Amino acid sequence: MRAARLIKMVLLLQSRPSMTAAELARELEVSERTVTRDAQALSEAGVPVYADRGRAGGYRLVGGYRTRLTGLARGEAEALFLSGVPGALREMGLEDTASAARLKVSAALLPSLSDAPRTAAQRFHLDAPAWFSEPPTPESLSAVAEAVWDDRPILARYRRGSGDTDVERVLEPYGLVLKAGVWYLCARVPEHAGPGSGPFRVYRVDRFTSVQFTGRAVGPGPGPGPGPGLDGRFSRDAGFDLPAFWEERAEQFARSILRAEVVVRLSAEGARRLPYTVDPVSARDALSTGGEPDGLGRVTVTLAVESAEVAHTQLAALGPEAEVLAPPELRARFARDARRLGALYSASHPPTPPPPPAE
Repeated sequence: MRAARLIKMVLLLQSRPSMTAAELARELEVSERTVTRDAQALSEAGVPVYADRGRAGGYRLVGGYRTRLTGLARGEAEALFLSGVPGALREMGLEDTASAARLKVSAALLPSLSDAPRTAAQRFHLDAPAWFSEPPTPESLSAVAEAVWDDRPILARYRRGSGDTDVERVLEPYGLVLKAGVWYLCARVPEHAGPGSGPFRVYRVDRFTSVQFTGRAVGPGPGPGPGPGLDGRFSRDAGFDLPAFWEERAEQFARSILRAEVVVRLSAEGARRLPYTVDPVSARDALSTGGEPDGLGRVTVTLAVESAEVAHTQLAALGPEAEVLAPPELRARFARDARRLGALYSASHPPTPPPPPAE
């Protein structure tokens, strides 16, 4: 434990010009007295740690000393690429690993670049969860993430959307996706076609009721491609591309829920704002197949929507920049809305609210 702390102290001092005892104590999660003892131990071991006295003093390495203990472990290198999503790292149990990786990279940088990580971190930050909601971390996320890292098959019990019964599946977990604060697992289902084959599917991690490592031998087999193996791991399909797979499935899902159609006449401003008001895939399809603008610059499009109710909420945001032509019931609803708005705003001054009831 102390040896690891001493190494971390050297790496910290190597990555910065100097650090106070309080700063080191905070980073190492020890007392300032322990920092003093550790600095003395490093000095006795031949590491040139120098202590500057006074209010602006601190600890620094003398003579451009640089340790060679900067090689990244595999897990640290992998976690480093996720370091821009601190919340996701914390939920998957990788926060300490990523911190060690960043420290090693900082220590390995040339002195002229030593401020680069902090400069970038103060200018760019990825906040993945959605506004106004913070879903709880799924209980099984850490185990699923471990299976993804290690290419280990899992036996998972999954609660369907209807919530009626749980379904048990053996899965080969290929990747995790964090979308608007919700975790999804992209996995292959090998049970019908055998290990290393079968369809890829997407599962919400918060619907897993239990996750176990199967311990089954799945991995390289006879001939090219995946097959049975001996190390309890599965052999990944080299052609699998997680971002491309997710983009394709997300678009398929978006299209699958668009079961109704609305005919809308849009002004130029309405056409510009449409992708920000309705589903972007639906807006793109509608605008690409719309006719030529009329004499007033308006274009008529057929828009795929979830339902007339959802379309009413979405298209209301466009105000007079969109005119619903069909279905007739939705057009009539917008006409009623317009009459109510006209009556509401026809008065030159807003009406005085009635006084509160007497107690």
